[in-house]
Amino acid sequence: MSTEAWNLAHAAAAEAGVTLRPLDRLEDTEAINHVIVQTWGDQDIDREVVVALVTSGNVPWGACAGDEIVGFVLGWAGIDPEDGLHAHSHMLATVPGRRHKGIGYALKLAQRAQALDQGIRLVRWTFDPLVARNAWFNLVKLGATADRFHERFYGDMSDAINVGDRTDRLVIRWDLETMTPGVRPADGFEVLGREGDPERCEPTAVRDPVGAPALIRLPREYHDLRQADPALGRAWRDAVSQAIRACFQAGMRVSGFTADASYVLS
Repeated sequence: MSTEAWNLAHAAAAEAGVTLRPLDRLEDTEAINHVIVQTWGDQDIDREVVVALVTSGNVPWGACAGDEIVGFVLGWAGIDPEDGLHAHSHMLATVPGRRHKGIGYALKLAQRAQALDQGIRLVRWTFDPLVARNAWFNLVKLGATADRFHERFYGDMSDAINVGDRTDRLVIRWDLETMTPGVRPADGFEVLGREGDPERCEPTAVRDPVGAPALIRLPREYHDLRQADPALGRAWRDAVSQAIRACFQAGMRVSGFTADASYVLS
């Protein structure tokens, strides 16, 4: 058992004001779906799927405030042609009012500890590259990197967060034994910048990367910007996709994130 990893997870949970427990009971699916609905809207996960995950060793983990489950993380072991055995982290969510308080961090550390117990050293998941808050969590708080990018990864989605938007996704690589959290400096060649009002900023033209590190600036609050101006949201979606593809084609990967909401690629 990875005692040190579990101690880290439980300490993070205590700091966030919750406790961690495996969601391995039939009735836990209802609690998971309660969190899902409050996060993504009118959708749920079948009880049979949760039971299948539990019985195959892919136990979801929950964050509990008293008897209430206020967050969960869910994933499974997989095989990748390049990575071999790894864990795929599919869903992480916390109820409104409990977000941005360290619960998600504690849940990811629980997932890490469980993976290490199973001999797994790598976790992967996807996230929207336009959401700066998630980039900060993944790349700075957890110390992961991103080495793959897909446009329209999930096709059209109908949940409250993604409806009407193109489902571009960066793929995270989280090396569980060598994670190095921290902010990267904001120096580098600017492949994509911001111009104008910080709240309604426009993307600059995308430039070909000429050296590393390269920087890709993001709007700080993409969802607010997109809601206020859908056309501007689409412009940012296209520009960020173009910039990431240009950097990846030049052999770069996302190695960090800055305090001013910019990707660092090296």
